Amino acid sequence: MAEEHKLSFLGHVRELRNRLMWSAIAVLIAIPVAYYLTDKYLLLLMSVSPGTELIYTEVTEMLGTYIKFSLLIAFVIALPFIMYQLIMFIRPALSNKERKYVYFMLPSVFILFIAGAVFAYFILLPPAINFLLTFQADIATPMIKIGNYVSIMTKLIFWIGVCFEIPLVMFFLTKIGIVKPEMLTKFRKWAFILAFVMGAVITPTMDPLNQTLVAVPIIILYEFGILLSKIARRKKKQDETKKEEIEEAEEGSV
Repeated sequence: MAEEHKLSFLGHVRELRNRLMWSAIAVLIAIPVAYYLTDKYLLLLMSVSPGTELIYTEVTEMLGTYIKFSLLIAFVIALPFIMYQLIMFIRPALSNKERKYVYFMLPSVFILFIAGAVFAYFILLPPAINFLLTFQADIATPMIKIGNYVSIMTKLIFWIGVCFEIPLVMFFLTKIGIVKPEMLTKFRKWAFILAFVMGAVITPTMDPLNQTLVAVPIIILYEFGILLSKIARRKKKQDETKKEEIEEAEEGSV
């Protein structure tokens, strides 16, 4: 038994290695396209704060920034394939019903992330960057390094995109029976506090306005998640009732 378990474990390790290898190959294949899109990505971020002159102070800084974000864009391009590899790796551990949930949720993951990124770009970034670049500007002239500028904005877009996944996660956890709507409702007041803590962590500014711009959408997303959780719970009970009725009918026929 120990030897079978060991072989099974080694088999999982080999499969994980193969999945990671194919994911890395997908990223490498996406690099030429990502290199072409990096210029457009940098110009898009610069358009948030028109008139701001970005600088670099090290010989390799511009090249390093370009390569760094080319790799990041390549990863984003390859992300659907990477997600597929992840799902195929965990697929044997899921029940048939859980697999259906995962397949159904996968497109929603990308849609919600893009919605969060759009919200960050159009709603959150302009006031946040404006606050940072104009704070005490009469005392010191900002000379912003391009690596720092692009890194901060990318982190904001990424984490806001992640926050927009909250309702989907709550729905899925309810579907598989890990959480219940009542539990989420009781946790509501702590979720509100946590939303403002996340707002303080995610935003690079210390002003209440930008923290609120992050916290309020998170609170709304949490409330929407509770609603989805209730829908998931109701649908789960209906499925269980229907299954019981079918089993009773089959027993009666016997």
